[in-house]
Amino acid sequence: MPKFFSSLNGGSDTETEDEIISSDEEISDGDISEEETESEREEDDVPKAPKPKGSRFTIGVSDEEESEGEDKRPVKSAKDKRLEALESCVKAIENAQKINDWVVIQNEFDKLNKIISKVPLKIPRLYIKTIASLEDFLNEALQKEKESKKKMNATQAKALNSMKQKIKKNNRLYEEEIEKWRQDPVEESEEESEDEVPKPKPSIEEPSDMASSPGSEFIPVGSKSIEYTSDNLFKKLREIMEARGKKNTDRLEQIKVLQKLLEVAATPYQKIRVLIALIPAQFDYNPSMSNYMNVDMWKSTQKEINQLLTILETNTQFMIHEIMEEDIDDKEPAIEPGQVFGIRGSIVSFIDRLDDEFTKSLQNIDPHTTDYVDRLKDETDLYDTIVRGQIYFEKNELNESTSRVVMRRLEHLYYKPDQVIQTVENTVQQLYPAGLDSKITSPTSGCDPTDLIHSLCVYLYKNGESLLRTRAMLCHIYHHALHNRFYVARDMLLMSHLQDNIHQSDVGTQILHNRTMVQVGLCAFREGMIKEAQSCLQEICGTGRAKELLAQGLQLQRYAQLPLEQEKLDRQRQLPFHMHINLELLECAYLTCSMLLEIPSMAAAGSNPEARKKVISKPFRRMLDYNERQVFSGPPENTRDHIMGAAKALAAGEWKRCQELISAIKIWDLMPETQKIKEMLNRKIQEEGLRTYLFTYSAYYETLGLEQLATMFSLPINAVTAIISKMIWNEELVASLDQVDNVVVLHRVEPTKVQQLSLMFAEKAASFVEANERTLELKQAAGQNQRDQQRQKG
Repeated sequence: MPKFFSSLNGGSDTETEDEIISSDEEISDGDISEEETESEREEDDVPKAPKPKGSRFTIGVSDEEESEGEDKRPVKSAKDKRLEALESCVKAIENAQKINDWVVIQNEFDKLNKIISKVPLKIPRLYIKTIASLEDFLNEALQKEKESKKKMNATQAKALNSMKQKIKKNNRLYEEEIEKWRQDPVEESEEESEDEVPKPKPSIEEPSDMASSPGSEFIPVGSKSIEYTSDNLFKKLREIMEARGKKNTDRLEQIKVLQKLLEVAATPYQKIRVLIALIPAQFDYNPSMSNYMNVDMWKSTQKEINQLLTILETNTQFMIHEIMEEDIDDKEPAIEPGQVFGIRGSIVSFIDRLDDEFTKSLQNIDPHTTDYVDRLKDETDLYDTIVRGQIYFEKNELNESTSRVVMRRLEHLYYKPDQVIQTVENTVQQLYPAGLDSKITSPTSGCDPTDLIHSLCVYLYKNGESLLRTRAMLCHIYHHALHNRFYVARDMLLMSHLQDNIHQSDVGTQILHNRTMVQVGLCAFREGMIKEAQSCLQEICGTGRAKELLAQGLQLQRYAQLPLEQEKLDRQRQLPFHMHINLELLECAYLTCSMLLEIPSMAAAGSNPEARKKVISKPFRRMLDYNERQVFSGPPENTRDHIMGAAKALAAGEWKRCQELISAIKIWDLMPETQKIKEMLNRKIQEEGLRTYLFTYSAYYETLGLEQLATMFSLPINAVTAIISKMIWNEELVASLDQVDNVVVLHRVEPTKVQQLSLMFAEKAASFVEANERTLELKQAAGQNQRDQQRQKG
């Protein structure tokens, strides 16, 4: 009964004591014997020294028994415990070696290193012996694996490769101790003082997290400042290269260390090795595909690439090539006079990445700010690096790298006017050192931009791969079309047969093809070739996806959801703003050409429903129908309203009103020689107005005077005669010219039903023949590609 309740009931203390004793007896491990209790009662009368009161849980256990129990538990020091754990790991490794179980060896080796990391001062000699023997056993296993034809288990092979890297990295810290042990092995029975070796100090090049963090002002107690000299340069460089790409590697700290190594590099070979490591490290600092490289770091990288090219230009005994073997020796090579020492690396990949990062930065910067203009000024320095790389590759006869760099150079020039190209070339000639000359393009001050583009493209035609040849051809055609050489661009486009196989190319090449076709169409429009311009622009503008096809923005369709990865890829393909083609100008030119072709065609069809089905431009017809359905049409507000109003005026015979509306479009000011273009459009409107008038009212007249027609449309009589003669020759107008009376005699000849059906059948047959020819050409092209691939494999 608890003491609290017993006090309430008036119970005595004896009762509580009896209850406590009884509970203690139940808890104790054994009962008290009767003999012991009787001896204790007899000895109660004898006075004794007071004993320390023990725990009630130890009742019945004598002091001697307690002392004996404590002696049975051996007390071990931390050093002995570590030694036992070390010996058990070593024994497990030895047993695993007998059965070639590399998974167990790997696990035990990790445990072994974990134990050693807790050793405060000295490393046991047993550990040195174990890692040395493990290295020898690994080399034997690798040699047996090469000689044997049987393949190792995938798990064991993975563990073996992992152990190969771990042992190589770990034993590098104990090179001196392992060498001493190999020379004079010490047995386990020797004294403990000889079984231990001093623990190596932590390497200086691997500072703690606090010391290595950028901008940290804390230095660990007892650490020394890192010293970089030309003597330990290769060792530090190798350590950085081994740590590159690992999870917890501080990229910024690596860049800082490499920059310090570049400062202490004494020889050209050391500088080349450091630069080959520093440039990729700066590119890899920001591994994200969406974000662009820091501008300051980009400029630093560009200067370092130029520095590398300068060293290679002055020290011709060194050459960087991708096929060279990897440099393993950490010492300066001995080069004989006249000998060329190859270093493994890829300068062309540096230039490609530098150009890609520049394009990526232009894609992400707002084009309507001054930051975009400031960033665009760096293109001259980039172009200088590309030209210097081209000259270096030419000098060392690296044809593949030369083709890639020439393509990069061409992509920076093909879309620019002659004045801009001339200015860039003159600036670049002053930047790179004198004495550098290119065999492809002679860097003279009076170089013609057209000749420069031509020489770059011709080199790619002869030496480039298939993709580079295709892109060079498209750039060449674009350049001709930009400078109003329509017939040259058209002939090159037709002779190259690019349109037959362009759908098999990559997305970037297809975008370049779309840009080239649009530029050819604008060139034809500027030259007054309305039909040719409309046919070139139809493929791009007629789809309603011009922005997407020209890579000038993402135009998501209704109810269409692109995957996130696809959207990222599309954004990466977008062109910088300064390379864009004005989409409003493009649409204006396309709709104007469609108006000049559709209105006379609709007038010729008249009331014939079969003839009205022949559509030249579906977007134009759609806009015109929508505009006609409107109850009230106000004054034109945008480009489409001007063109729709002009189309209605032209169909009604108000050609002057049509001229006013077309000339009022402000977008024409973006074209060169605006006034000349407006005059050309006015003349075309007069001619098409005459054709529309003849189609519309030929059924109501028997004769029409040529002079009267010339007066109505303000055209010379010779022009009116030529237009009518061409219509008669093309069987668009059933009439004849009476040159005596100077009139047009109109004949009322209506085709019969059989003739109408025959014409329809002829049109459909022609379309079928054209479709079959296209299918045959595609099959022939596919077969030719297969034969070319088989020939290359053979």
